[in-house]
Amino acid sequence: MQDAVNFIDLNMTYIGFLFIVGFIGGLVSGFIGSGGAFVLTPGMMSLGVPGTVAVASNMCHKFPKALVGAIKRFKYGQVDIKLGLVMAVSAGVGVQVGIKIQQWILEKWGQAGSNLYVSVSFVVVLVVVGGYVLYDAWKTARSGGEEKVSALAKRLQAISLPPMMTFKTANVRISMWFTIPVGFATGMLAATIAVGGFIGVPGMIYVVGASGLVASATELVIAFVMGLGGSINWAMHGMVDIRLVLIILAGSLLGVQLGAIGTTIVKEHMIKIVMGSIMLVVAVSRGLAIPTYLNKLGLMTISSSMDVFLNRVSFITMCIALMLGALIILGSMWKATRSERTARESYSEA
Repeated sequence: MQDAVNFIDLNMTYIGFLFIVGFIGGLVSGFIGSGGAFVLTPGMMSLGVPGTVAVASNMCHKFPKALVGAIKRFKYGQVDIKLGLVMAVSAGVGVQVGIKIQQWILEKWGQAGSNLYVSVSFVVVLVVVGGYVLYDAWKTARSGGEEKVSALAKRLQAISLPPMMTFKTANVRISMWFTIPVGFATGMLAATIAVGGFIGVPGMIYVVGASGLVASATELVIAFVMGLGGSINWAMHGMVDIRLVLIILAGSLLGVQLGAIGTTIVKEHMIKIVMGSIMLVVAVSRGLAIPTYLNKLGLMTISSSMDVFLNRVSFITMCIALMLGALIILGSMWKATRSERTARESYSEA
């Protein structure tokens, strides 16, 4: 068990920042189905919260928020519960493996090593996945906003490898074996950096063949199941800071409901645009923090003034990512609502 020094002192500025981060994380979560941790984990780390504590506390706040979001979007007919539960089984295994890897790194290289691992993982996954998702959203927008099943998903659905499973809400029939690697990767990444959604959602879209709307909603079911199991494991190792959990949860529960409402009035490719845009900006934020952790491990040398500068720029970039996500989501909702109102008025006049 780690010492209590891992838990930072909180002042009103930090509490206010964490509440806002929680709100925007919840807004993003309800809108794109990811747990919003790719906003929340770096947000906490930018305040000095150790990587493992940020990951553990984030995962602990995730499952009640995911439950609220899943219920909200289930009412809109967007959640495929069967697909979510099937994916959650392999995701649960991935969570436990990811926690073991984190614990091994922490024991071998300490907190600086863990922070470096979290940050590098963030940058690599965010750039690769975020870049592809944004590119796909651009293609979808150019084709008129109509989503098409990926070529990979079509090929996998054509392979008859028992047991075959039918997911009605997702309108997909595919072998169970093709859902396992997607679920496992989702869980392992969730335990590693508290983010599974930006593997789970693209996985369900491009591998399983679900639409962006159903994938983003169903991910909330997976987030609830693996968040509950992961939280218990992390709590047993003394890594959950309940203060952080309650603050970000308070903001998240407000944001997640607003984000869920947004999915009913905007075009589906906007979900991908929001996800990809935020991922790339957050990748820059985490990338700027990497030299600090390398310096602490003695792998490179930077001056204290440069260390302070990089941390400050990383924090500012993080804030830009938060504002960008909120502006895109709220702007899309306002635009869609205005278009709907104009169409209604035109119809009534006719």
